Amino acid sequence: MPLNVISNFAANVAHRHLQQSDAEATNSLAKLSAGTRVLSAKDDAASLAIGSRLRAEVSALRQASVNAGQAISMLQIADGAMARVDDILVRMKTLAVQASSGQLSDTERGMLNQEYTALRSEVDRIAQDTEFNGTKLLSGSSTFSATLAGTATAIEVADGIEQIAFTNDTGAFSTGNVVQVAYDATADQFTVTNLSTSTSYTSDPGVSAPSAGNFNEVTINGAGITLTLNSLFDDTSNMTADVTTQFTVAGGTSDTLSLEFKIGTGTDTTDDVTIDLASVQASALGTGLDTSTVDTSANATTAITAVNEAIDNLAVARAQLGAAQNRLEFAAANIATTMENTEASRSALMDLDVAAEMSNFTSKQILVQAGVSMLAQANQLPQNLMRLFQ
Repeated sequence: MPLNVISNFAANVAHRHLQQSDAEATNSLAKLSAGTRVLSAKDDAASLAIGSRLRAEVSALRQASVNAGQAISMLQIADGAMARVDDILVRMKTLAVQASSGQLSDTERGMLNQEYTALRSEVDRIAQDTEFNGTKLLSGSSTFSATLAGTATAIEVADGIEQIAFTNDTGAFSTGNVVQVAYDATADQFTVTNLSTSTSYTSDPGVSAPSAGNFNEVTINGAGITLTLNSLFDDTSNMTADVTTQFTVAGGTSDTLSLEFKIGTGTDTTDDVTIDLASVQASALGTGLDTSTVDTSANATTAITAVNEAIDNLAVARAQLGAAQNRLEFAAANIATTMENTEASRSALMDLDVAAEMSNFTSKQILVQAGVSMLAQANQLPQNLMRLFQ
């Protein structure tokens, strides 16, 4: 190779290697700071794709684990309430047995009956009051809905009635009942009338239309109905109860509440667990329990039969509840194991071997330092040719 001062081949080679070493050292430093060996698709496209899916799976499994834990908590609340109902039924049977004995007069039986009926009412109160996040657990379920008649042209969305919903079953309606809605603009109050029973229910006064884009929920007291109003509702005009404000009650009630819990990460049926909670209302537990009394010997004897049936039915319901709790606990344990293994798989694909990468970074640092030194030496070579002109 001829000697010249125009082109410095050695410096060009040293510079190219220095650039390469610097880029590799920078990439290694980025991996060390991020803690991952795959910073972008160019590092390992296949691992990046698989790792991203596994990361999403782990995140979903964490939420499934939370779902299972909350489901177990919900069932524990239901089981606790059932335990108290069982205690009440035991006391009710004691009272019934006592009242059926001939040594008592009807006066003493009347005293026992006061406690008996109070306990019976407490069973219903517990059933109605046991809830989790607003969901009543032990009072069965309601599938009531409002079906607008063809002539119901005054209670549609365009009239400001966004929705008519049955929020709970108060016993005010049954399937097939015809209901009319009225509004008094003076009192700003709704009235809902069950034409089948001639019974009316009202909302609290002071109802007003919501602003644009908002909704206003109006509760009809004692009816278990909520009217959702939109901004099109005119609270300055009366609404007359006639065929234009009429709807029919559809659906009904059930003594069972079905709850579906998502304990998987997919959409298959195996990703969900459905658990049925039986109602513990007196009417659902035993035939005639809700109307039973112990004010006479004969009634007390009948009450014993009703209470015995209720105790048996409650025991079955608690057994089903316990089985569901155990199932969810095993499901939660399986989710934890799956999450650990999935995270380990993701880690093997994506996480950085810090010791190996540190060794690589040290090597690149040495090459960068050597490259800088050699580039400096190469830049000095043309100067040596100047001695030939001396």
